[in-house]
Amino acid sequence: MSPALRLAATLCVVLASATAQAGRNCEEKPLSLRELEQGLKLAEATAKQLDASGAQVLLLARAGQDLSKHGLQWSHLGFAYRPAPSPGNPPAPWRVLHKLNQCGTDRAQLFRQGLGEFFLDRPHRYEAAYVVLSPEAQAKLLPLLQDNARLPQWHSAAYSMVAYPWSQRYQQSNQWALETLAGALEPSATNRSRAQAWLQLKGYEPTTLHLGTFTRLGARVTTANVAFDDHPNAKRFSNRIETVTVDSVFAWTQRSGLSGPTLSLR
Repeated sequence: MSPALRLAATLCVVLASATAQAGRNCEEKPLSLRELEQGLKLAEATAKQLDASGAQVLLLARAGQDLSKHGLQWSHLGFAYRPAPSPGNPPAPWRVLHKLNQCGTDRAQLFRQGLGEFFLDRPHRYEAAYVVLSPEAQAKLLPLLQDNARLPQWHSAAYSMVAYPWSQRYQQSNQWALETLAGALEPSATNRSRAQAWLQLKGYEPTTLHLGTFTRLGARVTTANVAFDDHPNAKRFSNRIETVTVDSVFAWTQRSGLSGPTLSLR
């Protein structure tokens, strides 16, 4: 394995240590050699492209699940960041801070990982996408992403894969990233409620999924990490489920001038 791959595979879990995946049941089957190679190859390619970006903080996405039937490309979002190197020292490795569901349960935690670990989650496609945040957003986010004491301000352990964007009953992974971004950008957004109010004021628009009654009931009965009781009845009973998606976050950051265009790699 090349030095770059060894670096990409380095795991640095700081905020939690339980096995977890983003909204999927954990599989006990070990990774195959092919899966390991694909994940580390993508991690290496991502590290090289992030290095070339000149950025310190980006929004990084992976295609963990196939959401094409909903017109979506990406399933899971995290913050990729790297502090500025100290004089005379080599650049630090990239880290990814994100929220993960605990093996299909109704709970989730925050994780800090290396790029290799981020892409060893058996994704649906070995592809990634990112947006480079504005210099102002990067400057505000970088210290926050390294501050374990402040990060839980916008975190809720109660998890639903389709959490309603304007409720605090549950929280899914992409929603945590979006609310944390809001908390970093707006000093008054010191909790989830205020972060959501700021996002509404700034024109964030969630994705609307069209899920029929039998789909909703089946998911709720058979899957602990899916709940719909935080959604307004008028929308839920008309099969309109609004939730935070990577695609909607990328569209909003670009529309609001908080980031550059979406860049993809494989």
